Order: sequence, then structure tokens, then C-alpha cells
Amino acid sequence: MPTDTVPFRPVSGEGHSTWAERALFGLHEISKILCAPTETVGIIRNVLAVLESFVDLNNAVVALFDAAGNVETIIGTEADDAAARRYFDSIPEQAVGQIAVSRQPLLVPDVTGDTRYGFATSQAWTVGAGRIGVIGVPILSRDRLVGVMLLDRPAIPEESVVGSMDVCLLSMVAGLMGQMVRLHRLVQRDRENLLHDSGLAQPAPPVADGGGYMGIVGDSPALRAVLQKVEIVARSDVTVLLRGESGTGKELFAQAIHQASPRHRKPFVKLNCAALPESVLESELFGHEKGAFTGAIGQRKGRFELADGGTLFMDEIGEISPSFQAKLLRVLQEGEFERVGGTRTLKVDVRVVTATNRNLEEAVSKGRFRADLYYRLSVIPIFLPPLRDRPTDIPMLANEFLRRFNETNRTSLTIASDGMDVLTTCYFPGNVRELENCIRRTATLAPGQTIGAADFACRSDGCLSSIFWRPAAPAPGPGRHPAASDVAGDTGAATELPVLPAPRSSSQSSPQSSAAPDPATCPSSAVCSAAQGEWSPQRDELLEAMETAGWVQAKAARILGLTPRQIGYALRKNGISIKKF
Repeated sequence: MPTDTVPFRPVSGEGHSTWAERALFGLHEISKILCAPTETVGIIRNVLAVLESFVDLNNAVVALFDAAGNVETIIGTEADDAAARRYFDSIPEQAVGQIAVSRQPLLVPDVTGDTRYGFATSQAWTVGAGRIGVIGVPILSRDRLVGVMLLDRPAIPEESVVGSMDVCLLSMVAGLMGQMVRLHRLVQRDRENLLHDSGLAQPAPPVADGGGYMGIVGDSPALRAVLQKVEIVARSDVTVLLRGESGTGKELFAQAIHQASPRHRKPFVKLNCAALPESVLESELFGHEKGAFTGAIGQRKGRFELADGGTLFMDEIGEISPSFQAKLLRVLQEGEFERVGGTRTLKVDVRVVTATNRNLEEAVSKGRFRADLYYRLSVIPIFLPPLRDRPTDIPMLANEFLRRFNETNRTSLTIASDGMDVLTTCYFPGNVRELENCIRRTATLAPGQTIGAADFACRSDGCLSSIFWRPAAPAPGPGRHPAASDVAGDTGAATELPVLPAPRSSSQSSPQSSAAPDPATCPSSAVCSAAQGEWSPQRDELLEAMETAGWVQAKAARILGLTPRQIGYALRKNGISIKKF
């Protein structure tokens, strides 16, 4: 059966009207993706995902070339870059070369009848693969070849117009893709030239091979929605409050806001408010004069002065004391402050980005957090999704963390498909931070070059993070703020590991649900008791939690999954006196 390149030509015949409507709708969807504020790799992967709905394809891959004509990047329909590379390498060089030299589409209706490009002699395409056909189109930008797009589909008769229809659609998509690649490369080149000419050249933010925005890896709908909001908010100087569970990457998002803002050439200064006592915190933020207190041997600038013209990121803002809240309110309102021990008023121009995993609304209602400061901080609240609400990002994050591990330790480990299945079904109460911890631990202890399902600690009852799981705890988001009891604190040792159930989306869980959790899967008897309406844990368990928490009732409440009020009731009921240190 002879095969040859198929030039781009209009199609006609039965079903042409239906095909035209389908192609027009597909191009409309793809054009919206190509205009999205995302990295090139992420955009192309999204385009391939949309094409699956309009072309009867099995696998697809896009290979981008550099200026010298060498393969620079390979993107497949899945986040597994190694699988995309293997698929591209399986395609005969004659086929890729034909597309690159002729700059015309290639259609092989059935590889078993191919006599020119080497498909019929390749075991990867003829052994156990079934009857398949191949389509390849060049990606051009102003008559310059910037890449090729290749895919395989079920075989079709040579005289069928279906192949020509698909070639027409893919050629149009490749044309739009070529313009997008050219525009992205021009923007990147102009940015580098501008930085070089102004003497401000600096390394670009780290971006994963799997795509990312300002170093944020992932392409799930939940993450894309947050990134779109980040890009809009970054244009102005309004105060931003990042909300979300611990480990969702609040500091990374704060840095992304700074990098995307007009202040990106100025300093980005960060401070963890929970790590310092009030007296030290005041000195760190406002600075101090010489002799202001014991040990102040010289004048020191505070974080506000250091961040002048740039961005100041204050993490764990919900932990500051009420007295310090009043001092912080003034500098946020007026942009003025005095150093500790000083009398001269200093004025700064700083954009403030804060973050917390606390329920500030509850703290305001109980008088623990000033309402005026709350409204000053929460001008633009951004809710960061937990990892369980973006499971499609787990493979990309896992591969990126493993790449960093390989780069640091000079290894070449990979994750097998069954190992990736283990990760994608995990609840990850510690979110992205826990996933990175899991990858590093598993990669360090892996006996071979491939990480399989058996290598993960959870398969050998060695994973302790499951004790943090809380049943029916919806993810924080608009309309629902993270309660203090939702935030996992320090915990004591668990007597046994629970069987972790499949994660549930926030839409499936209900705060008003009255169903009692299964005792076999509940990480703590205290949590189960609270869920069933019992106010008190056992005396021994209560004592253990209080000892672990250093006799801080609020901390013990988080350990047991109760409220501070319930802990106080349980202590009085069991006749336990509070120890004071």
C-alpha cells in the first residue's frame, strides 16, 4: 500500500459540514488556551488534551526545536516526560525527517502497509499495537520550523476522507501553536535583553520541566484559577492575604505576586511572625537604635526599611499578639513607624503580603484579633487549594521533586507507574511539603534506579502522617475559612497506623454531616468521640496530649481534634489541674 505526504487541502464530501462545525469549535477552545498566561510547556499539554476530544487519537507528542534545529523540548499528553521521550524516540527518523525537510503534513493510514518511513519494520509499531495510523504536521512560524506534532490513531482506509480532515485540523492547530511559541520566545528574549542593558540581569525564577508559573508546578483547574487571580492582583499595590492549609506553598505564591508586579526589581523580604517573640518581632520589623535595649550595640534597619519600594511577606500573621497588632496597624495605614528606641518617624513604600492558616474571622469574633487590622490585611484574600483538591498536579510535582533530588545527589532515579499510582491516591494532609518529604525519603532509601509501589513507606506501615487525617474536613476556599481545629498541630506518638481512606473532595463533604466516622479508619479516638458528639477523650489520652502540647490547651485541642472549650471541659471533668511553668 503506497503512502506519501499529504499536502494541506480543503476537504469535501459527506460529513464535511459536521466536521467543519467540530473543527471550528475545537479551534475556538484551543485559541483560548493559547492565550492563557502559562508557560509554553503547560499550554501545549493543554492543547493536546483538548485535541483528544476532537481527533480520534491514541497518543500525541510535540517536539520543539532550538535555533540549531536540535530537539529542545518534548511534550506529551501526560505529565510523564520520560514516557513522552520514549514515544518520540519510537517514531522512525525517516518520518520525522520527511516532515522537517518538506514542511508538509505526513499521513500514514495504516503502518502495516508503510514502505517508506520504517513503521512496518518497527516492532514498537507492529507488534501487539493493533492496526494504527500515524499523522504528523510541522509547527511553523514565519516559514521557520520550530517543531513537529505527531500522533497515532486507529487505522483508516486509504481512500477515506477522515484522515484528510484530521490533517487539516491539526495543520491549523500547529499554525496557531507556532505563533504562540514564537511570541513566548520573543518575550523571553526581550526580557533578558532589557535586564542585561539595565545591569539588573539575574537568574530567572526556577520553572519545572513539566511547566510552571514563577516556579509553581501544576496545571490543575484549581491551581490555574489561583494563578489567574495572582496575575491580576500583582498589577496593583493592594494588600494580599494568602489563606490555606500548612504546606500549600504560601511563600511561593507570595514570591510569585512580587515577581509579577511592577516592584519585581525591588527587594522581596520575608518574615515568619510565629518564630519570634513580640519584643524581637518589633525589632525585626521596625529596626532599633543603638542602646535601645541590652545587646543593641548599633543601629539596625528593620524589615520594613529593607523592603522599601518592594514587597514584605509576613507569614503566620494570625500568631501576633493583640498589643503588637496595634503597632502593625499604624504602619499599614500610614506607612510610618519609629525604630525601637528612636524618635524619628520613618516613612516607607512597601507592599505587604501576609499569610495564615488560622481562622481569622473566628479570632476577630472572639476578640483575639483586631477587626480593623483584619480589614486592612484582607483586602484581597486568595485561598490556596490543598493538594487533595488538585490530584492531577501530583505527578508533575513528584517528577519535579525527584529531578531536584537527582540533581543534588547526582542520581538518575525514576518513578514507575505503580509508584505514581500510590502517590495519586494519597490524602497528603501535609500537602506539597509532605509530598516533597515523601519523595526525598523514598528516593534516599530506594534500592534500585526505579521507585516502585513497594518502596514507599506507607506500603510497609512506616508512614506516620496519616495520623493527621481528619474525617469530613472540607478544604479551605471561598465561602469556607479554615477553622482552628482544621489545622494539624504537633502530635504525640500513635499506637497504630490507620488505614487511610480514599480522599474526598470538598464538594462531597459537608460540615453538617451527621454520619459517624468508621472507628477502624479514624486516626484518633478523641477525634471519633468529638465527631459522635462526645465531649471528652479518655483521661490518659488527655494527659498525654497536654504533656505533648506543653500544657497549652489550644495546642492540645488541635492534637485531639477538639476545640479549646471542649479541652477545658474535659480537664474539669477529669479533675486535672493545669500545670504552669
